[in-house]
This record gives sequence, C-alpha cells and structure tokens, in this order.
Amino acid sequence: MTVFQSDLFPRQNATPRATVPAELWERLARSAFRQRFHLNTQDMAYLREKGLPLVLEHGQDFIARRLAPAFPHKDGRQTPWKGHPVFVAQHATGTCCRSCLAKWHALPSGRQLNETEQNYVLSVIAHWLENELAHPVAGAAWQPVRKSRKATRNQAPGADG
Repeated sequence: MTVFQSDLFPRQNATPRATVPAELWERLARSAFRQRFHLNTQDMAYLREKGLPLVLEHGQDFIARRLAPAFPHKDGRQTPWKGHPVFVAQHATGTCCRSCLAKWHALPSGRQLNETEQNYVLSVIAHWLENELAHPVAGAAWQPVRKSRKATRNQAPGADG
C-alpha cells in the first residue's frame, strides 16, 4: 500500500493573497545587504523540482512555527542562512525575525502574528521567489562578508597578519 504525505497530513492552502506594497520593494532594493541574497543552484533546483506551491506550504509552516509566536525561540537567529529557498527569501525580504518584521514591514514584536499578517509575510516571500524564478542570477550564492580583524599595535590597518 502506498501512502502519500497528503494522506497523513491534509494539504493546506498556501496560496498567498495579500497585496505587497511597491514601496517595500523600493526600500529593499536600496539595501545592499538584502540585495546580496539570491537562490543558489541547489535551492533553484529544489524550487523547480518541488514547485512553488509546495515550497510555499513549507514557508507557511516556517512562518507559523518560527515567526508568528509573540516571543519566538532564538528570535534573531531562528532562520538559517541557507538550506531552503524560503530561508533565503526571508533574509532577502526582511521576514527572517521579529525585529526585521518590525523594521521592514511595521509588524510589531511582542504579540502573536494573526492569520492576515502571516499571509502577508507569505505573500512577500512568494513574490520574491517568483521573481527569482523569472530572473535567475547565474551562479548566485550569497556569501557572508567577513569583517576584517582589528589591527594590532604593530600591524597597519588592513594588513594581513
């Protein structure tokens, strides 16, 4: 007997319906940090193989478990930098933690996100993923920028030691 995941867990409707204001994309475009994020080859392949609806279903679960609580576990560190297209999208869109939600989307921390707000977050992520699918960046892979070490007493600033 073959059992499918949808037999055990009914599929949720992960189709975002919220309107994302154009001003958000303009603000995000001005952020050098947010603009560095693009799906790498593995994430793009995963998104194409699984399809946007299933990936958004995962995103809906991530939002409900990691962002929606008033005080999420490890807030500010709850979203990995890589490993799933939704994680990359969250960092690219400022939907990765409650402080970023407050800064970029005016969703205050300290209270649980309601269903409408969770749907808005999913809509932002969906829009970004759709854009990545439509305009893939060849060989894109976000790499964190290493901060240079402070110069020691006998070392000139910027010199390798």
